[in-house]
Amino acid sequence: MSIESWDEIRTAWQVARAGTVSGAADALGVHHATVIRHIDALEHRLGVKLFQRHARGYTPTEAGKALAQVGRVTDEQFAQLGTRLTGAGSGIEGDLVITTLPGLVPLLRPALGQLARDYPNLSLRVQTERRVFRLEYGEAHLAVRAGSRPTEPDNVVQPLMRCPVGLYASRGYLEEHGTPETLEDLVHHRFVTEELDDSRAPFAQWLAGLKPVPRVVFRSNEAAARRWAIADGLGMGFHYGEDDATDLVRVMPSRPEWEFTVWLVTHVDLHRTAKVQAAVQVIKESFRE
Repeated sequence: MSIESWDEIRTAWQVARAGTVSGAADALGVHHATVIRHIDALEHRLGVKLFQRHARGYTPTEAGKALAQVGRVTDEQFAQLGTRLTGAGSGIEGDLVITTLPGLVPLLRPALGQLARDYPNLSLRVQTERRVFRLEYGEAHLAVRAGSRPTEPDNVVQPLMRCPVGLYASRGYLEEHGTPETLEDLVHHRFVTEELDDSRAPFAQWLAGLKPVPRVVFRSNEAAARRWAIADGLGMGFHYGEDDATDLVRVMPSRPEWEFTVWLVTHVDLHRTAKVQAAVQVIKESFRE
């Protein structure tokens, strides 16, 4: 199949995703007749039925699902290529895509504000997902990661900070349950923590290794949800990223076994571009301060 068929393949993907001709037309910004023409042309050229037509819309056949998968992957690759190309220019403008964990956003806030002030032509995009974005595929311009040192080839990795992690609780919780004085006292308290199945956080692993294991009353892989649960008095929990947590009381200061390293990661192909270098310098200076 030639590259001239790309518009038709993309149309098939949008029809499979939307389930209707009108939905695909809206997503593509074309007339619904164009969508029908593309589907008919593809089915004629391939000699297979791609969709079952019915009163509620279009349902992809097995062949339609296979073609839609190709369309989805190809569209994503074009988008990733665009990210790489926009980062290769000499100007500090356009999208700057930063990937990080949700819990690290508070640490990035000063740098994001400085970037917005220094470079008004930048459009900052912060992607907060737990999966590791592939910088070599152009999914982001740079990454701020936590944990062990990233090892992907062709990445430039720089340490930003060793992040302290304290144990916190609300005033209401401490009034009701008391304040632990030693580590041994922790087994008698209630805890808010991460989901352990996908957590590499040292503090979460440390808590899970206590014997006997303290009672965990709330789990979430979202840092904001855990913070709210601690502030609402559900239990004690580990916290980092804010110096002005006035609604929380620090129960214990940071311990080495709770702390983690924050890394700044860029891909070698984009590392020396003006846009990425500007972001790297601002982020490093912000973390130093």
